[in-house]
Amino acid sequence: MTLTASPRPALAGGFAGLALLALFIGTALSALWLETAGSGFAAFSAVTFAILRFTLWQAGLSTLLSLGFALPVALALARQRRFAGRQMLIRLMAIPLGLPVLIGALGLLGIWGRHGLVNQGLAALGLEQPISIYGLPGILLAHVFFNMPLATRLLLAGLERIPAEYWRMAASLGMGRLAVLRLVEWPAMSRLIPGIAGLIFMLCATSFTLVLVLGGGPGATTLEVAIYQALRFDFDPPLAVSLAGLQLLVTGLLLLIFSLWPAPEEAGLTDQRPIRRFDGEGLAVRLADYLVLLIALIFVAAPLVDIAAAGLKADLGRLLADAAVHRAIATSLAVALPAGCLSVMLGFAFIEARMALQASRSGGRGARALIWLIDAASSLVLLVPAVVLATGWFLLLRRLGEVSAFAAPVVVVINAMMALPFAMRVLQPAMEVHHQRNDRLALSLGLSGFSRLRRLDWPALRRPFFMALSFAMALSLGDLGAVALFGADQLTTLPWLIFARLGSYRSTDADGLALLLGLLCLVFTLLGTAGKQKEEPS
Repeated sequence: MTLTASPRPALAGGFAGLALLALFIGTALSALWLETAGSGFAAFSAVTFAILRFTLWQAGLSTLLSLGFALPVALALARQRRFAGRQMLIRLMAIPLGLPVLIGALGLLGIWGRHGLVNQGLAALGLEQPISIYGLPGILLAHVFFNMPLATRLLLAGLERIPAEYWRMAASLGMGRLAVLRLVEWPAMSRLIPGIAGLIFMLCATSFTLVLVLGGGPGATTLEVAIYQALRFDFDPPLAVSLAGLQLLVTGLLLLIFSLWPAPEEAGLTDQRPIRRFDGEGLAVRLADYLVLLIALIFVAAPLVDIAAAGLKADLGRLLADAAVHRAIATSLAVALPAGCLSVMLGFAFIEARMALQASRSGGRGARALIWLIDAASSLVLLVPAVVLATGWFLLLRRLGEVSAFAAPVVVVINAMMALPFAMRVLQPAMEVHHQRNDRLALSLGLSGFSRLRRLDWPALRRPFFMALSFAMALSLGDLGAVALFGADQLTTLPWLIFARLGSYRSTDADGLALLLGLLCLVFTLLGTAGKQKEEPS
């Protein structure tokens, strides 16, 4: 049984969604292939292999550093369950996950940049040589800023799923910290670490905006940035196509390897379970844990505070009166709203189809294959990066002479695809619970179709739907990857305007615009979660 009386509408919706994605992605990949028909693939040079090597190297280092930082933070949060502000710190760890990447990069520049707080402090101590955030160090720092909180929350979720009896038994046996780590904590974390490492590695290997802003030259360029440069600056389509093919090959192989490990889940992360950690009650242990948590707090919060402070120093009145800013905000909203709606609609269709297939008693290989395809849709953001899709569509539209006319719809669909995994993650638990609780009631009352949707489904699911929509819109608002190739006078979004102001050395304007973008994303997030605590179970 599914949310509809008959599984056919659910299956039809799932097929239609998969067909749309297949058509959109297939068209982009076909355009890439057709571009090589006349000129052939560009030969890979030593520079290309150096770019590939740097892409994998920085992703590996970023993964190690993110996990190395997240492990002690997660262990400290798991041990210290009763200090004031713990829940606030856990929520703070979620902010970088939804923060537009460009805003985070500006915040890191404000702390670690040439004129940032760290270099100002070093100069006050008499050190004249400033720390440079550009190049590999800046890329690693930015990736740790965004991915350490993600790894911390996933590891903490695993630690909090350990039964309370384990801690009482460990205390009764007089186990020390090392014994607890080896026999209790490590088994819970070791099952999660490969999946977390794979996820972070893929996110770093397909990173675009951070490398574009902080890369610092040809020596610190990833495949995605090289694709963008090949089209935007050199206009070398054969090279761009070759790099895009290499990117698809690399991401496909990496996803195949990482699929051998189960994906980590954050479900169950809570602060309310009655667990007492006896190993975290000593004074020395508490001081050490609080020091780790203080370092993590400063590392995550300092760029966020700098974003707000630098934005307030800008001439916001002048920016708000600027017609270019008005157009950029209007364009961003005009792209974000349909992208968010499309992402939620696709997520709803896929989840309904998946539940219908799982409930089918005659599910065979075809049903399992369709379930696999639906699950694979959530990995599209990693398998086919936005820059690769944008490259294919840019080359196709250039052949047709309609780049500017169709740029906005292409960016909308790409942003919807990029937000689809997040929308599905919000919708799926709520829809599955609603399905389990109310399907029999709907059948007994004879509710189906629009009547069921109006009377039973929508009242229970509107909050998850609005939450998924708000998150998808916030992600689309902060996107730079899809619009990077199409950005022009006809399609200037707020992130593209920020990037343009940075490129013209108007950093104060960029700070003010970053604050406006952050506030817009925050507004959508708050609207999507408004009243969540008051929501009653359906």
